[in-house]
Formats: sequence, C-alpha cells, structure tokens
Amino acid sequence: MFTRFEAAGAWQSLNSGSAEMDALMRALGDAPWEGQVQRVREWYAPHLERLYDSAPVRAGDLLQLEKIAGQFADRSSFLTEMALDPPQATGDLSGEPYLDEDYLVLSTVHSAKGQEWEAVHILNVADGNFPSEFSTGRADLVEEERRLLYVAMTRAKSELHIIAPLKYYIASQSRMGDRHVYGAKSRFMTQPVLKCMEPVTYGDARETEEIPHGKPQVDVAGALRKMWM
Repeated sequence: MFTRFEAAGAWQSLNSGSAEMDALMRALGDAPWEGQVQRVREWYAPHLERLYDSAPVRAGDLLQLEKIAGQFADRSSFLTEMALDPPQATGDLSGEPYLDEDYLVLSTVHSAKGQEWEAVHILNVADGNFPSEFSTGRADLVEEERRLLYVAMTRAKSELHIIAPLKYYIASQSRMGDRHVYGAKSRFMTQPVLKCMEPVTYGDARETEEIPHGKPQVDVAGALRKMWM
C-alpha cells in the first residue's frame, strides 16, 4: 500500500507527464510536418526506458520509423501508409483458441511492420531481391530497401535465418549450357554484418569441399579440343 507521501509523489509525476504531453500535442498542431515524429520520439524516450526491458531495440524501431516518416509530404499520407491492417484485425471478438501452436506465418516485409515472432526466416536475400532490381537505379530507393531489410530482420525474438541462394536454375538454355547461374550476395550483407552471423550451407556436402591445389584432375583444354575435332 502507498504511503500518503508516495501517493502524492506518484500523482504529481502523473500530472507532470500529462502536462508535458498536452504541451507537445499543442506544439505539434501548429508546427510543420517535418520533424514532428522526431519530437514525439524524443519525448517518449524516457518513458520507453521505464516501461520496457528491451528499450534499446524498441528505440531502434522508432528511429527507423522517424526516417520513414521523412519520406512523406504530410502526416495524412504517412498515417495512411502505416495503417496496413483493416480495423477488424484488432477490433474483432476473440475466436476459438488454437490447440496446436506449431504453425507457420507467411508475411511480406511491409505487412510485418509492428509484428514479432520467435523465429524469422527471410528468403532470397540476394541482389535483385534485397535490394529489388527495380530500385537499384536511385540511391534513395536503395536506402529504402535497406530499411525494409532492417524491418524484416528485427521481427525475430530468438532466431533469425537469412537465406541466400547459391544458384538459380534456368529452364531455357542451350544444350551445352550449365542450367544455372550463381546467386549474387546482397550488397547489404557486408563483412561487419556477416561477422555477426553463423554461415550454414544446406544440400550436398560435396559442394562445400575445398578443391585441392596442384595438378588439375580434369584436362579441360583437351576435352574442348575433342569437341571441335
């Protein structure tokens, strides 16, 4: 039970926080859109540390949200973009409980904003997908693709699996073709980023064996000469 002095201190703190928020809302009403999200984030920072154990991670999300907000001309267009789910997604009544908790959720990166899962698998983290081949012509679009990958990676609570194909199969090719091309590693997977990860290769273990140095085991030149003689 609170003592009289503790209760008085809590009430004074609550009133002070309400007054600060009221002043912030009034200031935002008269201020231009540029910089509004930054002011809200800075006001919320001490409350974030008080309310959540994972405050640094959540603070990073808010910083990215501030950068995304800077791409919109006004508050209305920004909020429209952020409102990805229909009202019934959060306002409907609870349905029957799931007895089997072992299930898979398929999501786009845009729809994953604000979500969290224990384990996240991100597919096709290669150039052409991250960043998209349609965004590589402009620096600002490449930067937006980097932020999208950040959103996808930070949805994981415990496990994060980033999957990049080693080869792409090609259906239509000449008879002497190789039937595949090698995948290009995403430009976002820099050496400092890769040092934080554990590389794992799936498939036939023979593909990961190192080729011994020394005399080649196949006479490529001789085989090519026989093809044209």
